[in-house]
Amino acid sequence: METLRCSTVQDIPRLRELWYLAFGDDGAYVDNFFETYYKPERMLVLEEDGVVQAMTAWFDTTFVVPEEGRFRAAYLYAVATHPDCRGKGMAGRLLAWADDYFRTLGIPAVTTVPAEPSLHHFFGANGFRECFTHTEAQTHTAALPEGESPFALDKLSPFHYQGLREAVLAGKPHIDLGEEAVAYQAGACALMPGGGLYAADTGAGVALLCVEGMTDGSLLAKEILGEPEAVERLLAWLPKLLPAWSGIWRCPGNNLQFGMLKWLDPTRAERWDWERRAYLGLAFD
Repeated sequence: METLRCSTVQDIPRLRELWYLAFGDDGAYVDNFFETYYKPERMLVLEEDGVVQAMTAWFDTTFVVPEEGRFRAAYLYAVATHPDCRGKGMAGRLLAWADDYFRTLGIPAVTTVPAEPSLHHFFGANGFRECFTHTEAQTHTAALPEGESPFALDKLSPFHYQGLREAVLAGKPHIDLGEEAVAYQAGACALMPGGGLYAADTGAGVALLCVEGMTDGSLLAKEILGEPEAVERLLAWLPKLLPAWSGIWRCPGNNLQFGMLKWLDPTRAERWDWERRAYLGLAFD
């Protein structure tokens, strides 16, 4: 017998098991989700004969579309099926039920970031289409500026980072993650020394920076936001400000297909310009 439902706290050990089997994430990373963001209704599950075999978490976000409005959007995360149950269509049935669940909440849009490129086809078969992009680049740090940096990195709370982020992105189609999801990101950043949410007053304006650890022990500048000159100055000094920085950084742009969108409202889906691109950023990939 198959049951589709919201999770319960009693499911948590099984959810953690599925998470590890699907993604290989260690205890501290998964702990961060359950300690900072999890609520039973924020994780949906498919149960077969009393055992949870598929799951998805979701973040309650807002799709900001200038001149059109702000649309509540469910960002699917950690979509996983037990390895022994793959190929049975469980994840597809779970996502279809999730759509119905989101409709009951008045949520008109669903977004996701496929964990690997091959999953774009899977989500495409479930009604998602490409929408979100960013630019990823690598700065080579062979020639560093002389002396000390003329500015510092000031660590920000999730509340302050979220507010400044929305100010920078105003006027651009983007996902407003909300303070709770940014707090989850801050927890992920804190798992490695040097990680965090920062602002830098560069002398050419304020640049925002989200830094997270990578599997090789180096740091990824997961998001850099600001006016071009401010970003340029930050990048010049970042190797000295964060010696473990890998040189890899992301910002709004169109170089990399990243996230996908599904409108649950057929009329809005028909009217949406699918050539239009938006910024998700800080996706928990």
